[in-house]
Parts: sequence; structure tokens; C-alpha cells
Amino acid sequence: MLLQGQVAIVTGGGRGIGRAIAKKFAAAGASVVVSARTEKEIAQVALEIQDAGGKAAYVVGDVSREADCEKIVREARNAFGGIHALVNNAGLLGPVAPMEQVSARSWDEVIAVNLRGPFLLSRLVLPEMYARGSGNILNIVSIAAKAAFQLNGAYAASKAGLIGLTRTLAAEGARKGVRVNALSPGPVPETLMSQELGQGLAEYFQADSEKLFKQMCQGILQGRPQTADEIAAAALFLVSDHASAITGQTLNVDGGMAFY
Repeated sequence: MLLQGQVAIVTGGGRGIGRAIAKKFAAAGASVVVSARTEKEIAQVALEIQDAGGKAAYVVGDVSREADCEKIVREARNAFGGIHALVNNAGLLGPVAPMEQVSARSWDEVIAVNLRGPFLLSRLVLPEMYARGSGNILNIVSIAAKAAFQLNGAYAASKAGLIGLTRTLAAEGARKGVRVNALSPGPVPETLMSQELGQGLAEYFQADSEKLFKQMCQGILQGRPQTADEIAAAALFLVSDHASAITGQTLNVDGGMAFY
């Protein structure tokens, strides 16, 4: 199995893409620590993994808080030992509104979860990875960081910043055995975030959400959205030895929406 004997932390793992990644990693042999703010959701994911014969634990935490990040890493080590992979998936959409209507508080909340959280967690696991001479960090970004879409300024800025952080961490860790990459999904309609975005856009433009979604899909080469399982499969590849020569990259898993 691709991740046999490894320990992975997956934030935002209670639903959607994070849940799919946690289950995919566990099926590949990893001991998975699932974290999010909602205990009921992550407890259920951990139980599903255990029922399938995998190893999992969960830690309630808000990645925007330094103390919670410390707790996530500490309890992961207590549960399974050293950490081999960190997936920074926890994300906040924020307001679906033009920038002049976005409050400073809303902006700060989005940046805190989407960019500060990955920074806080990465700095906690990197010393251990450097000492061991191996490790992987995978940051989940978004097509929003690469394409010009309206009404998601805070989210787009946070994800673009996360791509920049990915490159810096990759440059710092490459000669120390640590690979750092980003994964950029396109629309994944089964996720709550995509549903909230669709609803927000429909309300703002006073349009039918299904029609808007179909128009968006017309701009995808494959003509369809992606699934959480497709994103999880790409995540597994990037943290496995199959991607041993890949670092500092942002892999688009978007059906053909972005080309850089």
C-alpha cells in the first residue's frame, strides 16, 4: 500500500474533499488523524475508517487558532507517533460579495483559516520532518487562485497566498527530504462550500443556480465538474513515492479550467 506505516493529518476532514482524502489515505495504509471544528463529523469519519479496517483518530480544532494547531499536532503524535504527511484542507469561503462590501473582519477570518492555519501547522511539523529527512505537506488551493472570478476576493487571495507559501516551503525543504505541493480543484458540487458559493452567486445575480452551474461547466474542457474522490486520488498520488520528484508544484485537478 502506498502509505503503509505513515501517519497523516487531514484538516477539514469531516466532510467533502477532506473526508474523501482521509478515507483514501487510510485505505492506502496510513494512520489518519482527522481534524475539524465539528466533532460529530470527524468522529463519524474516523469511525468509518476504523470499520473498514483502517487506523484513525480525530481531534477537534480550529486551524486559525495557534493553540488548536498545537493540540492537533500533539494529539496526532500521541495517537500514532511521528507525522509523515500534513494535508492543509480546512477552508472558509467567506462572503460572496464585491470587495467594497467585504468587511475587514470577514477578510481576516478567511485569511486566518485558509492561509494562517497552513502556516501554523506547517511550522509545527517541519522540524520533525527535517530531522527524519522525509515528509510531505499538501495544501489544497482552488481554481479561484488562478482564474478571474467575481465576488470571492478574500477566498481567492487566501488561496493565491497559499500557492506562494507552498513554493517557499518547497524551496526550503527540498534538500532536507521534504516535499511540499498544492492541489487545485475545480468545482466539486457535492461539497458544502460549492453549494454555498452557488447559492450566493444565484442570490447576487438573481439567477437560477442550476443555469449558472451549467454555464460554468461549459468552460471546463471535460464539460463536467469534479468529484471529491477524484481530488482525493490526486492527493494520494502527490504524497506517495510515485510523486517523489515533484515538489513546489500546484497540480490542477479541474477537468481543464486552468493551464498554469
